Amino acid sequence: MTRCPITYERIASGRYSKTGLNKLNPALKELKPLPFDRKEQVQEAQKRMTKMSIAGVQPKLSAQLSIKNESFKIVDRQGSYILKPQLSDYDEVPENEDVTMKMAKAAGIEVPLHGLIYAKDQSLLYFIKRFDRFGQAGKVHVEDFAQVAGMSRETKYNYSMEKVISLIDKYCTFPMVEKMKLFRRTLFCFLCGNEDMHLKNFSFIYRDQKTELSPAYDLLNTTIVMSNPVEEMALPLKGKKSNFTQAIFFKYFGEERMELNNKVLTTIKKDLWDARQEWERLIKISFLSDEKKEAYFEILEQRFQALN
Repeated sequence: MTRCPITYERIASGRYSKTGLNKLNPALKELKPLPFDRKEQVQEAQKRMTKMSIAGVQPKLSAQLSIKNESFKIVDRQGSYILKPQLSDYDEVPENEDVTMKMAKAAGIEVPLHGLIYAKDQSLLYFIKRFDRFGQAGKVHVEDFAQVAGMSRETKYNYSMEKVISLIDKYCTFPMVEKMKLFRRTLFCFLCGNEDMHLKNFSFIYRDQKTELSPAYDLLNTTIVMSNPVEEMALPLKGKKSNFTQAIFFKYFGEERMELNNKVLTTIKKDLWDARQEWERLIKISFLSDEKKEAYFEILEQRFQALN
């Protein structure tokens, strides 16, 4: 008996559970493998790189879901999904991102529909539904923090978490609400070993006549991906990128810089501490190898101890 790569449910036969297919579309009865193996996926991403509206260092494919053909179709434009293939230099990145995004949802963080799908060689790709698209060709206005701050892809690390707060104060319709989201997301990233939350991994979304933080994306445990990580956060906090303490997060970042009251901070902390058992369950049943699972458990233990 295996598990559905979209929901992690146990399935007696087939590749996906009914629940997993329903999440993609209730009319979907089956999902055929993506017709590219690992090498071909990367080749397709490189070939289409200048045509697609998505960017980044990691190879990505833009896709539409065809209910008629029961498959994802790779497209140059108007894709409603992003697919991320396996990487040659780093192991199990799709599996890592998928379980970390599921952990974020369990921690009360808004995330888009996401999961894993099979390719023709049985390798797994990570998929995420685009939150800046709707319908056939509709677009939602989204800007990442690098754009708003006047920074580039090359300078996306030249900022600080304190300055990130100032962007929220300046642009968000309800800054205090969004600062609560930012605090929760920052604390989550520290606990799960995500050391790469640079400016392009935060975005504003303009919807329902208000400006707010977009759903979370690009969340993964980078600590177990990199061989010798030396930092714990991409953007410095209180002039530091490592050796963080509970006082720095809660007293300095939350209370002093964000002006969040003790009740709010205590609630967020309780939510994340209570979620730890669910995080460990998700890691245990994830598609990560046993070695990567063990490494993930060790990072959680280290980070929780650092904040205790």
